[in-house]
Amino acid sequence: MKRRYMMKNNRKNTKKKYSTPPNKGGRSGARQKHPAANPTQQKPVSKPKKPKKQQSADTPHTQNIQWFPGHMTKTKRQIERDLRLVDAVAEILDARIPTSSRNPDIASLTAGKPRVILLNKCDMADKKATRDWVNALSSDTVRAIPVDCKSGKGVEQFVPALSELLADKIDAYHKKGMLNPTMRVMIVGIPNVGKSTFINRIAKKNKAQSADRPGVTRGNQWFTVAKGFEMLDTPGVLWPKFDDQTVGERLAFTGAIKDNIMDIELLAIRLLDLLKELKTPAFIERYSLTEDDLALPSYELLAVIAQHRGMLISGGEPDTERAAATVLDEFRAAKLGRITLEFP
Repeated sequence: MKRRYMMKNNRKNTKKKYSTPPNKGGRSGARQKHPAANPTQQKPVSKPKKPKKQQSADTPHTQNIQWFPGHMTKTKRQIERDLRLVDAVAEILDARIPTSSRNPDIASLTAGKPRVILLNKCDMADKKATRDWVNALSSDTVRAIPVDCKSGKGVEQFVPALSELLADKIDAYHKKGMLNPTMRVMIVGIPNVGKSTFINRIAKKNKAQSADRPGVTRGNQWFTVAKGFEMLDTPGVLWPKFDDQTVGERLAFTGAIKDNIMDIELLAIRLLDLLKELKTPAFIERYSLTEDDLALPSYELLAVIAQHRGMLISGGEPDTERAAATVLDEFRAAKLGRITLEFP
């Protein structure tokens, strides 16, 4: 009995003890990791290190955004093969970022095919900027159309534009005795730009799976969109490397890249850099900002927005992580105004 008691007592004495990690602040502690949010924060070190160069409040803070899932490599190869099956290409761009939302590989892949460019989400973009983009992108073999796939605005112009571009080919079929030829169109675009929503709208049925997140369409699908026209839907395809990190950032602002692979607070800070320059009335009014607020570095402005919205953590500190998610969500929903970030 005594031996068993001693063994039990020894097990108690050798039980591991775990210390509770210190509270980092915020919901995940990410805010404390930003050099932008803590330019003078110093961590204890075991031995002296060379002092790091301090960043000024106005130094731009960027993150390296790269995202090229394996299925996108497969998609690119599939597009190359399927182009032989189609007569024209419909390319969907985001009207807020027409340049950044345009995969440069698509232009070279589809060279020689008549194209209709759909500037989607035009109701979220600046009207004048969208008109300028329509003029800049249109040519003899290209028709640019502003559309909003969710509401259906401008979608009715699509089939007439295709008919105009393919008029010579349709006439050639008629002369050969083919009275009702079927023209096939491939639709391409980056993830979450609205391809499936457009197909469902133009076909007047929920045929294509769609969702407000990138990467939903996974395989090629054919749809009848009008009499004499069939459309091939393809998964969204990004490119393997962003040579210009501004492109990656703007794609991330609009939701074309999944949030869970990025630092949301740093992304929101970069978006605020742009919003401060534009100063749209909806942005200023929604967050009750003053001129003094707009003059602050963006990481401080994010804290102000958190305070104005009552987003606080224990101790009354601003929850900048929650505020960052809110700024991004409200920009994507056009609650900060009709904003275009790129101009022709």
